[in-house]
Amino acid sequence: MTVTGGAAAALARLRADGDVPVDISRLPAREAAERELSDPRYHENDPNLLQRGLDRFWEWLDELFGAASGATPGGVLGLVVIVLAVAGLVAALWWRLGTPHRAPGATGDSLFADGPRTARDHRTAAARHASAGRWNEAVQERMRAIVRSLEERTLLEPRPGRTADEAAAEAGRSLPSHADDLRLAARTFDDVTYGGRTADEPAYRRVEELDTALERTRPTLDTASTGAPA
Repeated sequence: MTVTGGAAAALARLRADGDVPVDISRLPAREAAERELSDPRYHENDPNLLQRGLDRFWEWLDELFGAASGATPGGVLGLVVIVLAVAGLVAALWWRLGTPHRAPGATGDSLFADGPRTARDHRTAAARHASAGRWNEAVQERMRAIVRSLEERTLLEPRPGRTADEAAAEAGRSLPSHADDLRLAARTFDDVTYGGRTADEPAYRRVEELDTALERTRPTLDTASTGAPA
């Protein structure tokens, strides 16, 4: 019921009480209407606080969307095209760069995520992954086999938390003829482990061939004992 209706009802009651027309001034009439409208029966069907809040939100959202579409060439259709283009760009970047990962060399980027295993264990795991076409895992296990083998040969001192880059740099001093290949293998390991890249069979075969070549290479004598410069 509106305020006008409430005022009319209030005046009707005043007439009913005295059975004569009542002529009242504007201010008392408004007060009488307000008292009449304060009666709870007039508010039984009013929306609750949550409903009023939702109504205001949708009104605001409609105004915002209307303003955006009005400022966009092509109106609503142009706004929809822009939104789809932005979503497509985000999806393309996500596909190209992959899921965000920690940068190589950050705390916790250790070569060995699980307990101690021998070089033979890692080679066996690498071969199993390669036979199944899981090239990322195959590259990771073969790089771990390389580092573990160098530790077993005392060309590297066992050190928890060592990264692939650190291992390649240290091993390159005692095996200088393979320094470049060691750095490349470490980079491949980092790319598939932390960079969201995908390895393929040629990438794995290069790491596998390096592992085989290192097994046959005699270290430089002045750095072989500790894996550090003399």
